[in-house]
Amino acid sequence: MPVHPRTRALGAALALSLALAGCGGGTDDDAEAREGGAEETENAPAAGSLGLDDPWIKAATIEDGMTAVFGALVNEGDTEVTVVAASHEDAETVELHEVTTQGADATMSEREGGFPVPANGTLQLEPGGDHIMLMGLTADLEPGAESTVTVELSDGSTTTFTAVVKEHAGANEEYEGDHEEHGGDH
Repeated sequence: MPVHPRTRALGAALALSLALAGCGGGTDDDAEAREGGAEETENAPAAGSLGLDDPWIKAATIEDGMTAVFGALVNEGDTEVTVVAASHEDAETVELHEVTTQGADATMSEREGGFPVPANGTLQLEPGGDHIMLMGLTADLEPGAESTVTVELSDGSTTTFTAVVKEHAGANEEYEGDHEEHGGDH
């Protein structure tokens, strides 16, 4: 039987708190301010410095076919890190996307080279901008549920985040290419 995401999150939060306390670089207030922080981190410097603040996923059904993950990627390290891939247990395909606008039209497409997150900086994942695209949904993602997303960095390290699923009326950009193949708007 799978471990409940809240149980994993609690254990990860405890481990993360102990690791941060051992470093002596932060305060309890800093750890409490981060919501949806890393659940699991491989022993690699880049993954250990990356967090995802206020992570959420737009609610969607299998019939919708796709949705997106949003939040703020926060790099607390002294060097830039680049997110090059992502995965989700309820999506056949996961891509890193950007949205470009021409006049009143917004088109999303896969972002070449991934998401660079500057040293001691933040990259906002938001509707109408950069986001993690979940395509080929294999389960409904219902409001209020928690769901995990794993990101891979350019150094091969990975980290997993827990995101809450929310209703959101926006984030309906057109997909560049064969839009129908990807199940409609996200």
